[in-house]
Amino acid sequence: MQRIKRRKYFLAAARAVTIRTRGVVMQARRRNDDGPARVGFTVTKKLGNAVYRNRCRRRLKEAVRLALPKKVRNGCDYVFIGRAMTKDRSFKDLQADVVFAVEKFHNQVNRQAINNSQ
Repeated sequence: MQRIKRRKYFLAAARAVTIRTRGVVMQARRRNDDGPARVGFTVTKKLGNAVYRNRCRRRLKEAVRLALPKKVRNGCDYVFIGRAMTKDRSFKDLQADVVFAVEKFHNQVNRQAINNSQ
């Protein structure tokens, strides 16, 4: 997995599918290439000061690192947005939220592919 660091890729993901769970919001999109999956992380200033936001971001990064290596697909961008619950949610539940969001995205993409082929 590679990291998304440029604003234009975050904006492209924001225009695509958004999936909300208790601990995280995920925006994801299929790219038109077979390059490696890319992952980005963000936490808004509305949630608190820099210490709080960085703690949320670090928890998200670690949850994704441990839970997703086999779940992500090449040619996709995933952006994880921290919520107020991100910091206080148990780490196991946070990982489950991340996996659920990615699997739901892939199910939607598969359904769209089936509908487009018919």
